[in-house]
Amino acid sequence: MMIEFPDPNLADDEGLIAMGGELTPEFLLSAYLQGIFPWFCDDEPILWWSPNPRMVLLPGDFKVRKSLRQVFNKGTFELRVDTAFREVITSCSKIKRSHEDETWITSDIIEAYVKLHELGYAHSFESYFEGKLAGGLYGLSLGNCFFGESMFFSKADASKVAFYHLVQFALKHRFAFIDAQQPTDHLASMGAKPIPRKDFLEMLETAIQETTRQGKWTNLI
Repeated sequence: MMIEFPDPNLADDEGLIAMGGELTPEFLLSAYLQGIFPWFCDDEPILWWSPNPRMVLLPGDFKVRKSLRQVFNKGTFELRVDTAFREVITSCSKIKRSHEDETWITSDIIEAYVKLHELGYAHSFESYFEGKLAGGLYGLSLGNCFFGESMFFSKADASKVAFYHLVQFALKHRFAFIDAQQPTDHLASMGAKPIPRKDFLEMLETAIQETTRQGKWTNLI
């Protein structure tokens, strides 16, 4: 059942669309299908956003620095998909970020996205070093697009290699775009660009017409 949110086009550039609701699969999937995502802290109600502009990476625009390609080619990290989703999202929740007073990846968010992972919509890309998880990212996929949520690393370059792996997966399976949500210099350096929300919503409407690759992606790499 699709849950209708307010029209994102009517929001201001900051993008707050709605407050309240639930973190059920129905709410979350409905939100993403409409270009909306949750972002809030423990002491706040659930807040739903669709900012303008929207940071988007077209897989073919990905810029790989020589140093990162060398790390990837050396096989420094073992790459896996969907083998440690809970560990990845939990690790992301513990990362201290300079622009945030507290994590937005609350225990409720963790459980909600773990449920989406169990249903085959949320996925993790993981980098292992000497048998231990060293970095990764998670997000979810609908149609032929991927909504990136967060990444972490405990060893230099581990999260970058996981992102490289995501982009290669997106190219192989002809994904239209990777949604990075908010503009950052780091994402821009890798080829992501801010686009008007209106353009993003039009791209999304086309992308979700394609078949969703539901289920674990472990054997699709």
